[in-house]
Amino acid sequence: MTEIISVCPLEDLPPGERRIVEWEDLEIGVFNVDGEILAIEDRCSHDDGPLAEGTLDAAACTVECPRHGALFDLRSGKPLTLPAYVPVETFPVRIEDGTIKLEIA
Repeated sequence: MTEIISVCPLEDLPPGERRIVEWEDLEIGVFNVDGEILAIEDRCSHDDGPLAEGTLDAAACTVECPRHGALFDLRSGKPLTLPAYVPVETFPVRIEDGTIKLEIA
């Protein structure tokens, strides 16, 4: 069953910014990449460390794990560099009435 959770008003997440939201036992990084809102699991698949606090590269649409430097594609969740080799989960995003919402299955 899919759940829809509200994150924040779109205006509260300007380009280049991120927000970490919690839902049950998940932490999810929500990014505004030059106006595109993307959501990715806040867990590096290499060592389960935090991911969303890493460096955002808007031009490449990636986030770099702050612990060991693995790059992840924000659209697909796929790792682009070692030491990570397993993708992380991504979440569909929608904007409804000016509010960012995530679909969580």
